Amino acid sequence: MTDHLNLATFAGGCFWCMVKPFDQWDGVHSVVSGYTGGHVDNPSYEHVKEGSTGHYEAVQITYDPSKISYQTILDLYWPQIDPTDPDGQFHDRGPQYRTAIFYHNEEQKQLANKSKENIEKSGKFNSPIVTEILKATTFYPAEEYHQDFYKKNPEEYQADREKSGRDDFIKENW
Repeated sequence: MTDHLNLATFAGGCFWCMVKPFDQWDGVHSVVSGYTGGHVDNPSYEHVKEGSTGHYEAVQITYDPSKISYQTILDLYWPQIDPTDPDGQFHDRGPQYRTAIFYHNEEQKQLANKSKENIEKSGKFNSPIVTEILKATTFYPAEEYHQDFYKKNPEEYQADREKSGRDDFIKENW
């Protein structure tokens, strides 16, 4: 990273649905779909999809903290997910679709934990908040056809979002 750019990494189920919510904000330089948190080097989509690599589907955001804060990015993250589902997100099931915040430094860890506490205390959900706060490890960018999927394949992207139940959940709960 250059001196003025930071990283934020989040897992929120299918990475196709996690790019657009961050991609359009001033100060966000890039949102890359990929894999992190597992025990296999250079995993492929097919391996991660099987659920045996330990990796999460995730997005890594490169941002300018002088234009958008990590707290703002956290505030954008939570309403994209069901933080109470330990087995995946919406119609995507399996460990690779769990939710997690991967912190890159102590400040991010503290802010992530505080934001999780605030969601827990809000009473918004009847079930426990299971989104994990984990130390960031190696992030492997996904194959090119997964990058900016919502831009490259807008009809398939929209159909997948609608079929998944994500938008209905967001509207009902957030």
